[in-house]
Amino acid sequence: MCESDRTGERFAQFHMLKTIDRLNDAFGWLAAAAFVAVGAMITYEVVMRYVFLAPTVWAEELSRFLQIWATYIAAAYVLRHRQLIAITLLVNKLGPQGRRVADAFALIWILLFCAVAVFYGLEIMLDSIRQGRASATMLGVPKWMTEAAIPFGFTLLGLQALAELIRLPQNPPPLGGDRGEF
Repeated sequence: MCESDRTGERFAQFHMLKTIDRLNDAFGWLAAAAFVAVGAMITYEVVMRYVFLAPTVWAEELSRFLQIWATYIAAAYVLRHRQLIAITLLVNKLGPQGRRVADAFALIWILLFCAVAVFYGLEIMLDSIRQGRASATMLGVPKWMTEAAIPFGFTLLGLQALAELIRLPQNPPPLGGDRGEF
């Protein structure tokens, strides 16, 4: 393989990683906005229910729907910014190479879990579509709309885990403990 081919490969890889990062950053901000909307909806529902004695039929279910989606689409953003809960007591005692190995092990487990979650999440979602399942509320939201958050969110998380795994040989994981880890 000639040098220009390797340069082209590195350039493509760099752009793929940047695209995954940008995508997950955008979904992270969307999740943050959804969490704010959930707070506003719950506040509105409490005021309507207890002050005006006129509860809504939509606020509870829609806020739950948004909270589920926000949680799943935020996971990749959290991984990208290395804000997942981590117990780093032993890992911090390792050198850079040991931390790389431990991080690679964790990222591979995340990838495997994501593959399982996407597979079964799609099965459940498709079954809900086939059977026409809906929520047992006045809105009757189709169940697949909530269940789709699982394969979608875990696909994003898997892509980010793969991106982090690709970057790992050049970038050792940071030492824990500086952001409140144990």
